[in-house]
Amino acid sequence: MGEDDPIWPAVEEARRWLDQSNGTEPLELTCRILKVTEEAGEAAEAWIGLLGQNPRKGVTHTRDQVTAELADVAFTALVAIASLGADPHDALAGCAAKVVNRRRG
Repeated sequence: MGEDDPIWPAVEEARRWLDQSNGTEPLELTCRILKVTEEAGEAAEAWIGLLGQNPRKGVTHTRDQVTAELADVAFTALVAIASLGADPHDALAGCAAKVVNRRRG
C-alpha cells in the first residue's frame, strides 16, 4: 500500500462524516456494526441474483455487481472498526497475519 492508497483516507473521512452527522453514542456505533450485516445481505442478494436462484426473477446480477457489494461489506467493516477507536489498517493486518499463521500451523 503506497502513500497514494485511497482506502485509508476514505475510511477516516467516512468515519468523521458519520461522527459529525450522527454522533458517537453506543447506539450509533451499534448501527454502524449492524450496517456490515446489511451490506452482507446485499452481497448475498447479488450472488443469489447472479445464480438466478429465484425463478420468477431469473438472473439479475453480474459478478462485477457481486464484487462491488462485497467491497461495500469490507469498506463498511473498516469504517465500523475506525468508529470503535481502533486502527482499521492494523486490525486488517492482524487478521491477515492470523489467517497466514493458521495455514502455517
